[in-house]
Amino acid sequence: MCGLAGEIRFDGLRSDAGDVARMTGCLVHRGPDGDGIWTRGPVGLGHRRLSIIDLTTAGSQPMVDAELGLTIVYNGMIYNYESLRDELRSKGHHFFSTSDTEVVLKSYAEWGTDFVDHFLGMFAIAIWEHRTGRLVLARDRLGIKPLYLDRTPERLRFASTLPALLAGGGTDTSIDREALATYMTFHSVVPAPRTILAGVKKLPPATVAVVEPDGRTTEHVYWTPSFTRDPDKADWSEKDWQEALLASLRTAVERRMVSDVPVGVLLSGGIDSSLVVALLAEAGQKDLATFSIGFDSAGGESGDEFEYSSIVAKEFGTDHHRIPIDSTKLLPGIDGAIAAMSEPMVSHDCVAFYLLAEEVSKTIKVVQSGQGADEVLGGYDWYPPLADVPRDGAARAYASVFSDRSWHDLSRLLNPEWLAASDVPTGFIESQFAAPGADTAVDAALRLDTTVMLVDDPVKRVDNMTMAWGLEARVPFLDHEFVELAGRIPPSLKLADGGKGVLKRAARGVVPDAVIDRTKGYFPVPAIRQLEGPYLARVRDALTDPAAQRRGLFDQASVEALLANPNETRTTLGSNALWQLALIEMWLQAQGVQ
Repeated sequence: MCGLAGEIRFDGLRSDAGDVARMTGCLVHRGPDGDGIWTRGPVGLGHRRLSIIDLTTAGSQPMVDAELGLTIVYNGMIYNYESLRDELRSKGHHFFSTSDTEVVLKSYAEWGTDFVDHFLGMFAIAIWEHRTGRLVLARDRLGIKPLYLDRTPERLRFASTLPALLAGGGTDTSIDREALATYMTFHSVVPAPRTILAGVKKLPPATVAVVEPDGRTTEHVYWTPSFTRDPDKADWSEKDWQEALLASLRTAVERRMVSDVPVGVLLSGGIDSSLVVALLAEAGQKDLATFSIGFDSAGGESGDEFEYSSIVAKEFGTDHHRIPIDSTKLLPGIDGAIAAMSEPMVSHDCVAFYLLAEEVSKTIKVVQSGQGADEVLGGYDWYPPLADVPRDGAARAYASVFSDRSWHDLSRLLNPEWLAASDVPTGFIESQFAAPGADTAVDAALRLDTTVMLVDDPVKRVDNMTMAWGLEARVPFLDHEFVELAGRIPPSLKLADGGKGVLKRAARGVVPDAVIDRTKGYFPVPAIRQLEGPYLARVRDALTDPAAQRRGLFDQASVEALLANPNETRTTLGSNALWQLALIEMWLQAQGVQ
């Protein structure tokens, strides 16, 4: 797990190593164990290394293979790299390291742009061909690893974080109005390829882009999950689905133990992370380190889930770390989390993950997390209302239970000059729901949430906040084979038992019943959900800052009304509406965007 940056020029100029160094310098937190910069003619590549596989200098990047005429920078983890290395050796390739990076490089040499089809894992990749001058960029199937792009007629820059691109200079930082509309409506998610800044895009998940020396670019999507019924499994019973799902998760969890350093687990006390711990214990994992976090209560909301994480830790004999966060750390933690965001992310979970990762990274480099199960297996409360909705009414029904606000309400909240020309968010949802490959309204919602919302909210949240402290997070529920299986499961089995029914029933006898039967929990940070005291003051400062006043995103009367009653107005999903407005301003100000 690392950070990468680079550029390719189209104007005949040489790549400036200084520009690449500035971008790479912004990625120290993602890779504190080493760095490197490589330039040749129009191309410059930079890398910061977090040493997980092959801890020697042989695994350092940028990695150059002079014999093959290729140079690579890569961020991620290929869990099947050892078997791929054996296969590549049988095809005549020889290796100078034991790293998965070299396996990625040799895989490209062997299979070209089809190399991604052979990988089990998470990755963002940049490979430059010395002979042709062609640059190849690739991103994993579920977008677990980020790759941001800044393109002008003269050059293309790319990096693991958006702030790294800004450090390179020359980025158009004007706000994309369509992205702003989506942020304010689609639960603060801006789907790829857009970001909130007009000059920055992101390579979509499951995409390979080939950039020619003159700038001509082609992209192809190499993976799309199906949310339809499999005729070959038409006779499967509920028990068959449970057993298949558990077996697939068992494989996914075991894959993610591949490492040359110890691997722990972020244990929230919910069924997802508890099941990861249980399956690792079942596989014979000894001295497993687990970590839980807790905050002070606020507004009548509990701030920790220690009761349940402790039950799991005791059941499986883990080396458990309960990390209570003193209230004095929360306000600095908010600013730290916002600075670590590649894009504005409204979830208060960001702060929790940021502060948890800070503590966990002091003792371990790699953890597994239960992120993604709710989106893949129907764990949220906006899915059941869609169960009986006809397929042709699914988009409207989904928007009514998920979107933060209607287009009409948005037009009253944003100042006119910042409103997009049309209702882009609704159009996006309708286009996604209209695509083939999802049988029912619930299937279509799960597909959208798995391939879009999950990528640019929970997954990005975990990556940004853990990598802010050089901590690698692995997500077994987003193993692509697990996701493929889950997509085929009849929605009724997912929605059973209040959501994730098929997983809950599969987990009986594997994890304690108390964890399965508990009320669904979240990663609570009550002080953000219930804004008061210094947290409300921080929000007020952001929205009244001179930069915010000059920008004028929001109707002033609406802002003043929210500040007068900071905890009254909630979005459709119960989030604090005032926090959503403040968060985007805090992020823009933290990035120096005027």
